[in-house]
Amino acid sequence: MDLDEAREVKGQVIASVSEWRSSELGTMATPGFAPFAVGIATRAGAGFGVAVRYDQSDERIVSRAEALAVELGPDADVRAVGRVRALSIGPVVPTALTMGETGRVRPLRPGISIAHVAVTAGTLGAFVTLPDGVPHVLSNFHVLAGSPSAQLGDAVLQPGPADGGQSPQDRIGSLAAVVPLSPGQPATVDAALASLEDVEFDATYPAGTLTGTAVVEGEEAVQKVGRTTGVTDGRVSAIELDGLVIEYGEGLGQLRFDDQIEVESTGDGPFSQGGDSGSLVYLVDGVRAVGLLFAGSETGGPSGTGLTYLNPIETVLAALDATLV
Repeated sequence: MDLDEAREVKGQVIASVSEWRSSELGTMATPGFAPFAVGIATRAGAGFGVAVRYDQSDERIVSRAEALAVELGPDADVRAVGRVRALSIGPVVPTALTMGETGRVRPLRPGISIAHVAVTAGTLGAFVTLPDGVPHVLSNFHVLAGSPSAQLGDAVLQPGPADGGQSPQDRIGSLAAVVPLSPGQPATVDAALASLEDVEFDATYPAGTLTGTAVVEGEEAVQKVGRTTGVTDGRVSAIELDGLVIEYGEGLGQLRFDDQIEVESTGDGPFSQGGDSGSLVYLVDGVRAVGLLFAGSETGGPSGTGLTYLNPIETVLAALDATLV
């Protein structure tokens, strides 16, 4: 099917699972959340289909997922992914086990450890400018702010506290702007900016200098550089995912995200792990930014090491009125 047909079927599936949720799960269902994320599946040379992602912890959900696979037939891409979590919440992968940059790095560059003074560690994703031309650091809300209680002006450290960063000696800037996340409210981006305080930076990525942004349609080869897993390669496996429930832990709980991008690893290991949140994901061909990495699943993907989820970069930049350097 073509993209318009896939979007139409996607809408039908969302309506179907919403009705099923009300009748089957009833009062046991979490208000505002669907048991499935539904999006557009991408298939090399074969058009589009419907992507369905679910947590296999409830047998009723598993049974409904199996039924959906039969109903949709060859146009279905139905996968169990387990829980999906923000990738800097809770203990991150210990420094000794990482392949990325966890130490103090000057000048700053993409892919290194960074975080709010009260957060563990995440990744410096990109450098951006605001309309006044002043450069800032781009990463996730849950990396640079951590919780709704964070205040503009709070210290941002490089490396993050989990990697030994301390204030004031490792302070590189302060929380400057956020796209708020609120418990119970649906979201499209997990993003924030930090100002820079008299510190130099190099905006070059392993693949080169960014040449712009791109809107993905699926199957594109992508790459990222992150605090934990370093440089990894993947492919876009689904787009326009709605109803993706992310576990944030204490403070934010579970949040629903719509219009998200899914990436699966094309290597032997995962595309991302805890601590990679905030990484910028870009096309290998042309080095154009496509998304801001913020979450990952427990299972799924060709290697069984989980799937990675991104906010579309153009949505992120529009929300912050920012331009990539």
